[in-house]
Amino acid sequence: MAMVLFWAYMATAWNIVGGFAGQLSLGHGAYVAAGAYTSSLLFAYLGISPWFGMFIGGLVAGLMGFLVGYPTLRLRGAYYALATVGFAEGFRVILTNTTHIGKWKTGGAEGFMIPLLGNAPQHMQFISKVPYYYLILVLFLILVLICRWIDGSKLGYYLTALREDEDAALALGINTARVKLVAATLSAFFAGVGGVFYAQLIRYLEPNAIAGPIMSNQIVFLAIVGGRGTVLGPALGGLVLTLIGEITRVVFNQIMGLHLFLYGLLVVLFVIFKPRGLIEFLEVLWNRLVNLLERREGKHAA
Repeated sequence: MAMVLFWAYMATAWNIVGGFAGQLSLGHGAYVAAGAYTSSLLFAYLGISPWFGMFIGGLVAGLMGFLVGYPTLRLRGAYYALATVGFAEGFRVILTNTTHIGKWKTGGAEGFMIPLLGNAPQHMQFISKVPYYYLILVLFLILVLICRWIDGSKLGYYLTALREDEDAALALGINTARVKLVAATLSAFFAGVGGVFYAQLIRYLEPNAIAGPIMSNQIVFLAIVGGRGTVLGPALGGLVLTLIGEITRVVFNQIMGLHLFLYGLLVVLFVIFKPRGLIEFLEVLWNRLVNLLERREGKHAA
């Protein structure tokens, strides 16, 4: 359940730029890795607790998102998506081939093992997995509330106008470049925070796993199937698809990567038949429930 909530959190973080702003980022794994490696190295060599490293890692990832977004967000359509893929792949190669940063050992392709202290809550390490569940639950709820606030704020209206028609938004006087950059920076920041949690939960960082295309693509799949551009859609996709993926992995454990194939198939089907995602089903059920309650109230009033 901790991993289910982690993926729901990551899909929600991606949704800020990929859903609200409508910019298809395919390189969020780099931001996850930036946050994870920053916090883990600070903890291993300077003794800085991951509780503080979570914010530092998020800031580093946010700065990376700003630096990457500044030149690339001027691109449109597939060109921006390709730029994010190239950046993420380049960052993965750097992590794979860098074994030391000064005197700090990063492990390179072998990966980096986070020092284990046993049960040390002050350093975000617990013997049981239950505290990690509550931690990611709190992070997830905070992020959903922030996205709810963004959706109803002036920034949210700007992002909606940008997503629907960038030229029209420009004609209305919206600084689309700045708005997209704000969305990309916020999205990268929260992805970096999620990376710190991932590092403390797994306690081992391997470049291909955390910064590779599987991480980035799975985040996108979950958000699209759930319903990108909505507050709860990506979270719903993360919860439902991750459960399906885990069940598939257990039942068909001899077929590696089958869950990713199912994700891709679901994305294609939803894009064709239900482009608004799983959230559309919930909205239909909610509207029916509201109409039913209104009818009952009308009958009682009569």
